[in-house]
Amino acid sequence: MTRKKRKTREAATIHPRNKYAENPPDFALLASLYPSFQPFVFLHPRPRIDWTDFNATRELTRVLLLHDHALHWWIPDGQLCPTVPNRSNYIHWLEDLLASDIVAKKNSDCGRVRGFDIGTGANCIYPLLGASLLGWSFVGTDVTDVALEWAEKNVKSNPHVSELIEIRKVDDTSDNLSTELHDSVAVDSECKIFNEMGGREVGPPLPSFLLKEAVHLEKQYHGPPILLGVVKDGEEFDFCMCNPPFFESMDEAGLNPKTSCGGTSQEMVCPGGERAFISRMIEDSIVLKQTFRWYTSMIGKKSNLSFLISKLWKVGVTVVKTTEFVQGQTCRWGLAWSFMSTARKIISPHVTNKSILSFMLEGLLPQVSAMSILQSVERFLSTGGASCKLNTSSFTVDITASVDHCRAIIENGACQEDKVASCVALEKSETQLSTDLCFRVSVFQQIPGTLLVKGSLHQKSSPSAGVIGDPFSPSASEDTIVQLVNQILFM
Repeated sequence: MTRKKRKTREAATIHPRNKYAENPPDFALLASLYPSFQPFVFLHPRPRIDWTDFNATRELTRVLLLHDHALHWWIPDGQLCPTVPNRSNYIHWLEDLLASDIVAKKNSDCGRVRGFDIGTGANCIYPLLGASLLGWSFVGTDVTDVALEWAEKNVKSNPHVSELIEIRKVDDTSDNLSTELHDSVAVDSECKIFNEMGGREVGPPLPSFLLKEAVHLEKQYHGPPILLGVVKDGEEFDFCMCNPPFFESMDEAGLNPKTSCGGTSQEMVCPGGERAFISRMIEDSIVLKQTFRWYTSMIGKKSNLSFLISKLWKVGVTVVKTTEFVQGQTCRWGLAWSFMSTARKIISPHVTNKSILSFMLEGLLPQVSAMSILQSVERFLSTGGASCKLNTSSFTVDITASVDHCRAIIENGACQEDKVASCVALEKSETQLSTDLCFRVSVFQQIPGTLLVKGSLHQKSSPSAGVIGDPFSPSASEDTIVQLVNQILFM
C-alpha cells in the first residue's frame, strides 16, 4: 500500500510551464543576493528554511516575487501568505483552459484576457502573477479593510502592471439580496435541467428529499456575496478564480504543524467550509451563466470533488474540468465549469506505443455515454461495408476494414452516413490492391462529459510491415485514427 501511494503522488507534478518546474527556488543563491533573507536560511546539511516560521515563508514569497517576477510585495503579520510556485500552477492551468477552445471565446477588449479574483486578500497574488506573466487584466475583490488596503498597496507598488488590476470592495449589506436569489435558484435548478441549445429537459426532477437537502446545504453559507452583487451589470470575464476558505473552524485550519502561512478567519473559515462556499459559487453561476467563460476554484479536500462535480452536472453546465496542483508535499485540486456552448472536439492525442493510441473526448453533453459512442462507430462503419463486432461488456468494437475504406472516411469527411458506401466504392474503383486492416476502438467513461478513447491495431491482420504503414505506420497512426474517429463522431 505504501509503494502505491508513493507512486500516485509522484505521478502528479508541477505544471510544465511553471518557472519552478525545472529550477526550484535556490535558497542559498537567494540568501546571497538578498541579505534580508539570509537569517531564515539554514545551509547545512542542505539549504532550507523553517516552514513553521511565518516570517521565513513571507520573506521567501517576497524575494521570489522580486527575483523571478520583478514584483514588489508585502503583507502585514497574520495575513495569508501564498506560495509562489503553487499559485503559478493555478495561473498556468487557467492559461490551458483558455487556450483549449473547449468552449467559445469571448470578444474581450483588444483581445486581452479579463479575470475575476474572488477574495484576492492582502497578498493580491493571482492578479499580480497573471498581469506580470501573461498581461491579463483583473478585478480583485475582498471584504475586509486590511485586505483591501494592502491589496491596493501591492498593486500601486508595481506601476508596470497597476493599470491592469482593479481592487473592488464587497458590500456585506448586499448579501440579503444574494441569499434570496440564491435560494430560489437552488430550488429551480435542482427541479429541472434543460439543454439550452435544444430547450429540452434532459434530466428528471430530483426527489423532494434531495431538494430539501440541496437547499439546506446552500443555506449553510451566510458570508459576504461572492459573485452576485459584486459583478456589475454588463460586465463580462474570461474566468473567475478563487482560493476559498477551506475550513469550518480555525481549529481545523491549524491541523498541519509543518507549515505556517498565516491566514485570518475571514480567509480560512466559513460555515460549511469550502464545500458550502463553492456550492454558493455554483448557484451564483446559474444566475450569471455566460458572464464568465470559465468558473474556477481551488479545492483543498479531494473528498469534496465528487460532490461538487455531481452538483454541477445537475444544474446543467456544459463542461467540467479538474486538475491537481502539486508543490512539494502539498496537493490541491482545481475545479472548472462553464455554461458556454462546447466545441465537442477531440483533443490531446498521444501515442502510447507503436500500435496503440489514446486520446480524450472532452466537452460532451453529460448524456453522451461510452456505449453511445461505440454504437455510433459501429453503425457508421458497418454502413460503409466494414465488419464490426460490438462487445457491450468490455466497451469495445472490433473493426475489419480496407485501407480504401479508411481513406474514404478521412478524405470524404463531408460525406454523410448514407453516402459512405458510395464513397468507398469510388475509392476502390481507382485502386488495384485493397488490404484489410483490423483494429479495435475502446471507450471508457472518465467523468460525465469526458471519455477516454483508445484505438489499437491488430498486428495479425497485417502480413507485412508495409501494410501497417499504409496508412497506419507509427508516424501516421496517430493522425489516421484521430481523423477516423473525429469524422465518425462529428461529421
